[in-house]
Amino acid sequence: MNYAAPNRATTERAESDDRLFNRELSWLAFNRRVLEEASNTAHPLLERIGFLSISGSNLDEFFMVRVAGLKGQQLQGVEQRSADGLTPGQQLSAIVEEVSRLVHDQQAIWRELRQQVRGEGIAVLDVEDITGDIADELERLFREQIFPILTPQALDPAHPFPFIPNKGLSVIFDLERESDGVEVRELVLLPATTARFVRLPGANARYVAAETLIKRFSSQLFPGYRVKSSAAFRILRDSDIEIEEEAEDLVLYFRSAIKRRRRGRVIRLEMETDISHVLEGVLKEELGDIETAMTETGGFLALGDLSTLSDEDRPDLKFSPFSPRFPERIREYGGDCFAAIRAKDIVVHHPYETFDVVLAFLKQAAQDPDVVAIKQTLYRAGKQSAVINALIAAAEAGKSVTAVVELKARFDEEQNLLWANALERAGVQVVYGFIEWKTHAKISMVVRREGSSFRSYCHFGTGNYHPVTAKIYTDLSYFTADPRIGRDAAQIFNYITGYVEPTQLECTSISPHGMRETLSNLIDTEIANAKAGKPAAIWAKMNSLVDPAIIEKLYQASQAGVEVDLVVRGICCLRPGVPGLSDNIHVKSVVGRFLEHSRIYAFGNGEALPNDGAHVFISSADWMPRNFDRRVEYMLPITNPTVHDQVLDQVMVANLIDSEQSWELHPDGTYERFDPGARPFNLHRYFMTNPSLSGRGAALESGESMPKKLSLRRRPHHSPPAGSEKA
Repeated sequence: MNYAAPNRATTERAESDDRLFNRELSWLAFNRRVLEEASNTAHPLLERIGFLSISGSNLDEFFMVRVAGLKGQQLQGVEQRSADGLTPGQQLSAIVEEVSRLVHDQQAIWRELRQQVRGEGIAVLDVEDITGDIADELERLFREQIFPILTPQALDPAHPFPFIPNKGLSVIFDLERESDGVEVRELVLLPATTARFVRLPGANARYVAAETLIKRFSSQLFPGYRVKSSAAFRILRDSDIEIEEEAEDLVLYFRSAIKRRRRGRVIRLEMETDISHVLEGVLKEELGDIETAMTETGGFLALGDLSTLSDEDRPDLKFSPFSPRFPERIREYGGDCFAAIRAKDIVVHHPYETFDVVLAFLKQAAQDPDVVAIKQTLYRAGKQSAVINALIAAAEAGKSVTAVVELKARFDEEQNLLWANALERAGVQVVYGFIEWKTHAKISMVVRREGSSFRSYCHFGTGNYHPVTAKIYTDLSYFTADPRIGRDAAQIFNYITGYVEPTQLECTSISPHGMRETLSNLIDTEIANAKAGKPAAIWAKMNSLVDPAIIEKLYQASQAGVEVDLVVRGICCLRPGVPGLSDNIHVKSVVGRFLEHSRIYAFGNGEALPNDGAHVFISSADWMPRNFDRRVEYMLPITNPTVHDQVLDQVMVANLIDSEQSWELHPDGTYERFDPGARPFNLHRYFMTNPSLSGRGAALESGESMPKKLSLRRRPHHSPPAGSEKA
């Protein structure tokens, strides 16, 4: 399949257009790839509905943040062009065009999937399906569960159009009183706590959307009235929070800002397809003012809510169950994380290896009488966080515990405020970091008394301390007792808590102080190697590639003859394969069962990749201006040979040779799904069935159950090694 990331929808472009793709349109192209997985017949039916749900939720967030930001610039008369040369207005026009196509395809895919799951005994009922015994049962459910929480509101001069919160789903009615023909207009807002679907009891899964029930049993809401027309609609509001430099108390500021966000300007209005012209006119008049970026008409509103269906207990329609492994090395030490880490560095590959090892590390620290201090960054921790509980237990046990809670973690601000309060009540020293920067680095540091000295044990993660996402995001957890890294971690924490800028980091690079320069120097080294006639190569894996300066540096590397292979899951503004500009740059995106989230950078260092002397790094940062300039991030070199081999020879190679879940980015902005060929290779399946290196312990040393050696072949597509198909 081949489709375009529509980067040429406008007429005026700056010269840089030929060098960069638009950030927003590249993101929409990524969400298109997610949507394509909903049509991928290799996936079970309910998983396909799950991908459709994700594409819907992704698009909501895109409007609430990115489109809202562009609309704000347009309203304020800001004409600053994007890196690819577009004004805010031009970007909004291009977005409208592409979103229209995307929404059309989302609805078409939903209609197809709805029919297919109905054949499997999972039905989503329409108004006309609610008859006979089904109607009797649903009427009872409506009376008992929905009717009591609904509050119809008349719309007339005495009752102005009410405020509708962000993501608010409502049904508007045009009614006629049967006794005298008087016309009345009513609005029914679904409370945020209302479940979107009601499931009828029974073995066969029969679901009814809440708005369908309201329409079907409107006679109970409006006795004595005839419904002339009705329609559901939904709005999205500007949900970004801008930090004001003069904010003196960050906690109070965010508590207020979260409330303001719920009342942000309307950015998107979605209406049902069959809405009458009269009701459509009413909504556009009431909500579609000049600040509204777009109105859309769709079939099923709020596609993100379809996740309810994908949760149905039907294992035959889902991916095969998968149980992550616990690192054998730690079991060999009787579960003593500190002993295992002290013996040798370990990297844990989530979700193939369980996040429980991170929790075990923190729980052991909380219980160990020799542990004197724990320091922890928290960006996203989830609603049910064992990490928070471990920190609270450590503080209550008398240990010095410091938690850096990032209040600016978008859409997790409210939850993080709650965690901060709970931590402070337990005696944890809570720090909120910088006002203007986000602390995005994922670091945990445990200081333990051993004999007459102290040893630091560190965990560096490419993901969040979030037990739920750790089951579906691919990330790396690196454990080490290297004293140099421990000293670096201490300086990073001092920087966040006390604004003491690190001056002599021994291993780690951080942003906003030096990471961009470190990367540039590493790329320059590869350029020098290529010019000297040596092998020169760069491999990098990340979520997004946006930063113009780093992109220009990669173009220079390509022109010098450096082979550059990039695995960029989401946004990619770099234009690969352009003659004379980026001939030697190849970009692919992996979208599959798990969300590729780990950040890995590798540089050949005078030899072809992979090699034992390559410079390999893990990081919390994507290559975006915000990660280099407005966030506290880390970039850590991997020097332990076993961990080095696992990250480079296993994880990176597997990503490069994957052919079942990969898309290639072409110079014209189109993404093309890889042809799996005669020897397909699925990197997720590979790691589900092949244990990692650094966690194997004695089993690895004895050669038992050795993971298959992955090898790499050159383009046009990276080919899987012989014998590794369907691994």
